[in-house]
Amino acid sequence: MLTAAVRDLHQLHPGKFVTDVRTSCPELWEHNPRITSLEEDDPKVRHIQCHYPLIQRANHEPWHFLHGYSQYLGQQLGIDLHPTAFRGDIHLSPAERKRPSPVEEAHGDAGPYWIIVAGGKYDYTIKWWHRRRWQEVVDRLQDRITFVQVGGEGDYHPPLRGVIDMRGKTTLRELVRLVYWSEGVLSPVTSLPHLAAAVPLPPHRNRERPCVVVAGGREPPHWEAYPWHRFLHTVGSLPCCASGGCWKSRAVPLGDGSEHDAPKHLCQDFSTAAGLPRCMDLISTDQVIEAITSYPNTHEHQPRFQAAPQKSERQKTSRKKARF
Repeated sequence: MLTAAVRDLHQLHPGKFVTDVRTSCPELWEHNPRITSLEEDDPKVRHIQCHYPLIQRANHEPWHFLHGYSQYLGQQLGIDLHPTAFRGDIHLSPAERKRPSPVEEAHGDAGPYWIIVAGGKYDYTIKWWHRRRWQEVVDRLQDRITFVQVGGEGDYHPPLRGVIDMRGKTTLRELVRLVYWSEGVLSPVTSLPHLAAAVPLPPHRNRERPCVVVAGGREPPHWEAYPWHRFLHTVGSLPCCASGGCWKSRAVPLGDGSEHDAPKHLCQDFSTAAGLPRCMDLISTDQVIEAITSYPNTHEHQPRFQAAPQKSERQKTSRKKARF
């Protein structure tokens, strides 16, 4: 989201600012022409700690996440600043664009593929959909789509059968290239839908990159969704998200000492039978499959990748134990 704000700054006020950043994800800024190396102790350099307080108004006013950093940065600089494009601003070098995808480099040419995220971080388990539902989607689309599963080490990403497993095997920069060559993205509300929008398209593609998001009722759709994404939400379906997102953190407490176990951060309507927050339980595999296949070119595709039968694995969550 901050990449968008820096883009907007230079687009709306060309030649007036020189910018550099310090973030937890420096790889997202590689090859960005709007970044100039600046010395932190240079007295001419102004430091601005960026925030997006606009999120506090997201349930009641029609803002997108893209407005968050842009509006805040504009206020700090005393200038008008607003989104100039409906996406973040990720750049690839000519060499990166020429390289084959990380899938092809690791596994050979597996044909067109979709990226799938079937888990998430432990601090926001309320965003998780059930692993059995992700597996059902993969199984029912196995003759149409090759799925590449990704996920960060240390987070919850149960292995799926019949996919190309790249969990914990990509750097952030490799993930950018993985998105670049992908046909589409299937994910809960994570960084991947934002990357799906922000990463440019290969030259042979003339349609926006498809993305299906299993979102539930945590966040209002206008805050997260992009116009060409299929954002499957349930805001308005339950009392806890009747007019906006609930913004809770966890489905059930994990007992790990985190502040996210506090009652105020826990789901108010958890379905024990489904092992899911009610808002996520309302989203069926049929809905997800219909959303995926509503995009062009997902009907006739015959994947080249063939996965060998895989024995199920017992997930080891060490100090964190939960049933999802």
